[in-house]
Amino acid sequence: MKVVLINGSVHNKGCTYTALSEVASSLNKNNIETEIVNIGTKPINGCNVCLKCKETGKCVFDDMTNEIAEKITNADGLIIGSPVYYAGPSGALCALLDKIFYSKGATFADKPAAAIVSCRRGGASATFDRLNKYFTISNMPVVPSQYWNSVHGNTPEEVLQDKEGLQIMRTLGVNMAWLLKSIQNTEKPKREDKIATNYIR
Repeated sequence: MKVVLINGSVHNKGCTYTALSEVASSLNKNNIETEIVNIGTKPINGCNVCLKCKETGKCVFDDMTNEIAEKITNADGLIIGSPVYYAGPSGALCALLDKIFYSKGATFADKPAAAIVSCRRGGASATFDRLNKYFTISNMPVVPSQYWNSVHGNTPEEVLQDKEGLQIMRTLGVNMAWLLKSIQNTEKPKREDKIATNYIR
């Protein structure tokens, strides 16, 4: 089994990466393969609602959207990490996730998922809430920990001093591994066809 962890920071080895690495280490100890994917500093287009992905199953923009969407499709679980920018996730990360979940979100159903955030001081809860909405609109079980999934620190060295935050990351890894193993041989739920109600007719 494999979990893909997306680092939504421009820093490939920064605070968010440090937190994701703690989760990955915990998953590895529980015999779950991991891959951390850095979005880095490459330009990421926002969704322009061209709807071509509904025809082709792929985004028209030649950035990392389709590559990461494929990684998620082939994985058993997903963890998304972001730094806190103005009490919210990274804008580049949100642009990426908007396109991935619009084009492929329906295929992610039943994959366990979790969000983790890294902040200097505040804004963690709002960022955490925003990221979890991608999962709850896509029938993805949200994996919990012993507290909200955040670490605090302005540098990776400071994050390593956040003992509670690091334990939260390790517990998240344990819980993700347990859920993956629990559902491995479980029949998927049967759901109704989706109903969409527009309020103005």
